[in-house]
Amino acid sequence: MLNELFAILAPIMISTGIGYAWGKIGTEFPTDFISRIVMYIGTPCLIISVMAKVKVEPAVMGDVALATAIVMTAMGVIGWLWLRSLKLSVATYLPPLIFPNNGNMGLPLCLFAFGQTGLALALGSFMVMMVATFTVGLLLVAEGGWRDRLLSVAKQPVMYAMAIAVVLLVTHTDLPRWLGNTVDLLGGIAIPLMTLALGVSLATLKIQFLSRSIAFSLARVFGGLLLGYAVCEILGLTGVSRAVVLLQSAMPIAVFNYLLALRYNRQPEEVAAMVLVSTLLAFVGLPFLLLAIL
Repeated sequence: MLNELFAILAPIMISTGIGYAWGKIGTEFPTDFISRIVMYIGTPCLIISVMAKVKVEPAVMGDVALATAIVMTAMGVIGWLWLRSLKLSVATYLPPLIFPNNGNMGLPLCLFAFGQTGLALALGSFMVMMVATFTVGLLLVAEGGWRDRLLSVAKQPVMYAMAIAVVLLVTHTDLPRWLGNTVDLLGGIAIPLMTLALGVSLATLKIQFLSRSIAFSLARVFGGLLLGYAVCEILGLTGVSRAVVLLQSAMPIAVFNYLLALRYNRQPEEVAAMVLVSTLLAFVGLPFLLLAIL
């Protein structure tokens, strides 16, 4: 069991560690360029590539997506009530509670733990998070109107890749070999670049406001896990679907929350601290969670 656990976690920790060392050494890492490559090319191709090959019932994918949406909604409601009681800024502190890192960390974790089926189901969860980030997330932090937010969503290739993936999944359509090989090749860059970029991002963040960062990190990781468990019980999820929902629900605060806070001046230093602390907490807790799931 320990060998299996190490085989799952080692690739993520090593690649993230390489990114972290790269960031600390100070060698140039064009984060914005890499992020665009991942979001505009790698991730859309990964979604289409996996959905075109894996044999997952649409109903199972729908259950995972529904469970993720319920967990995020519940976290949002509970987080909003908590922040109101503490008289803290909803625009600053609610997005980190709602949006977990189920891309950079969640996708490779589910891939190494449960193979292509786990990755496909994790992508269902990731797609829900992406839609919510570019709608609810922007609604919380941005000051523009609905038109600007909708235009921002419309510019994301991930959204179109999701639509194509759903059609492929429902209709059981196979891609032409040349196209399948192309999206396999381009989609293969997504997860390695995600983990390297995560490490570089962590190297540049600093821990400030430690006590509050710890509190929000615990709420994100363990609160998400408890909500994920409750939703799995309510929906009757079992097997890989249940494991994926639990893992994705327990992911730390996504780095994208820091980018949103930086872009819209929502106390980015404090959000950065929460991202770093929650990621460290997740790395400590993941072996125990995987032992329980596996």
